Amino acid sequence: MRAVITGGAGFLGSHLCDYLIESGWDVLSIDNLVTGSEGNAAHLIKHPHFRMIRHDVSQYIDVPGPIDYVLHFASPASPVDYLKLPIQTLKVGALGTHNSLGLALAKSARYLLASTSECYGDPQISPQPETYWGHVNPIGPRGVYDEAKRFAEAMVMAYHRFHGVDTRIVRIFNTYGPRMRLNDGRALPNFIYQAIRGEPITVYGDGHQTRSFCYVSDLIEGIYGLMNSDEHEPVNIGNPQEITILEFAERVRTLVGSDVPIVFKPLPQDDPRQRCPDISKAKRLLGWQPKVNLDEGLQLTLKFFRQRIAAE
Repeated sequence: MRAVITGGAGFLGSHLCDYLIESGWDVLSIDNLVTGSEGNAAHLIKHPHFRMIRHDVSQYIDVPGPIDYVLHFASPASPVDYLKLPIQTLKVGALGTHNSLGLALAKSARYLLASTSECYGDPQISPQPETYWGHVNPIGPRGVYDEAKRFAEAMVMAYHRFHGVDTRIVRIFNTYGPRMRLNDGRALPNFIYQAIRGEPITVYGDGHQTRSFCYVSDLIEGIYGLMNSDEHEPVNIGNPQEITILEFAERVRTLVGSDVPIVFKPLPQDDPRQRCPDISKAKRLLGWQPKVNLDEGLQLTLKFFRQRIAAE
C-alpha cells in the first residue's frame, strides 16, 4: 500500500507516517514546513519506505505512480498559527482540499480528511455528536480555521457523491503528545513549557471552560480504524474525559513539581466554553476507544518537552 500524507512533517502527520510505515506501507509526505518541522520526520529520512517533498498543497499536486490512499492533514492547527496565517489557513482548507481530492480522483485512491472539533464552534450542547451542526462565528478571528474545515468537509462529501471518491472524514478533538511545538500556543504545551521554565502558567478566562485531551497514539489508532472502515460521514475521534482548564493547569503544575503561580488573562474571542466528543459512533463502527489515561500521557509528553527545552 502507498499513501500520500499532506502535512506529514506536522505533529499528527508525522505520527501517522510512523504508524503506516510500521504497518508496511510506503509513505510520501508533502509539507511546505510553514508549521511543520523536518525534525519530526528526521528518523524516517533513510527509511526505504519513506519519502518527503517540500510543496504547498494549495498549488497543484503531481505525484507519479500509483497511490492507494491520500490523507489530507496539511493546515495550521492552533489559534496562534491560524491567527498569524489566516489566508494560508483558508487556502489549505479550500484549495489544498480540492487539490488533494483531485489527486485521489486521478489515482482512484481512497481519501481521508483530517477535520476538527472546531467545526462545532462554541457548542450549545455537550458532548458533541457528529449530528450536531455547530455554533460557529463565520466572521470572527477563529472563523478562518473553523470555516475552512467546514468547507473542506462539504467538498469531500461533494467529491464522494458526485465523483464517487471513496472518502473518510475524521473530526479530531484536542490531541497531545511528543512532537508538539514548544510555542504551539495551545493549553497543554503552554502549561508544560511555562512550568518547566519556572514561568507563571497563563490561563485565559476564569479557567472553568473545559477540554478533553486524547493521547496521540490513541488518535492515530482511531484514524487507522476509520481508514479501513466503510464510513463516509464524519466520525469523532477524541477522549471524552472532560477537565476544566484550571484543573488541567494545576495537574501540570503538580506533575512538573513546580510552585509557579497561575495567572489569568482575558478569554480570546469565540473561545469554546466546552469541548468534549461523543465517541459512541467510533465505538460502534470502529470498535475504538482511547486507552492512554491523562496522567500516563502527560508523563510521556513531559519527558519529550524536558528533552526539547534542555536542547535549546
